[in-house]
Amino acid sequence: MQPISHVAGRAIPFGRKNVDTDVIIPAHWLKTITREGLGRGAFEAVKKEPGNVFTDPDYAGAPILIAGDNFGCGSSREHAAWALLDMGVTCVIAPSFSDIFSGNAFKNGILTVALPQDAIDRLMEVAPEQPIDIDLETQSVTTPFQDRWTFEIDAFRKHCLLLGLDEVGLTMAQGKQISGYEAKAKADLPFLARTPATA
Repeated sequence: MQPISHVAGRAIPFGRKNVDTDVIIPAHWLKTITREGLGRGAFEAVKKEPGNVFTDPDYAGAPILIAGDNFGCGSSREHAAWALLDMGVTCVIAPSFSDIFSGNAFKNGILTVALPQDAIDRLMEVAPEQPIDIDLETQSVTTPFQDRWTFEIDAFRKHCLLLGLDEVGLTMAQGKQISGYEAKAKADLPFLARTPATA
């Protein structure tokens, strides 16, 4: 997982409310055996709408998505986070998120930022012309027009995102303690270390 401390650039002004995971990545894309290429299927139905932001070349590769309330509701598919990452999105800003989506996003290195609706409305105005800046260290979102909002984030999630630690990374970071425990267990309980007799 890549560390995140600062996300800056163009933001996709989507803004739609109650976007479920089937809209983010339709079910027929779940048959894949790799995460790569899921970005092509992201928001597939929305991309068929005239004038949608996802086929607008101005937002190609944008690292930020601005969404509406209850983003990521519906099924628990982790593919939704994978699809966003594959299309280049590393931060989603919305008034609220589904708990399961928010957890999946975090575990895959996507920062979810909850801001009030008036802040979302302002960001939707700014995004078509100007970049947006998110600083995880200071937990702030700013625009070139001196707009500034702060956001809350769980301290553990912040720590993991800043250091790029997923569940495997967290375990590996405890390698010294794990090795110490294993050595002590081998000394104190040698019968646990015995290998089965071969026939």
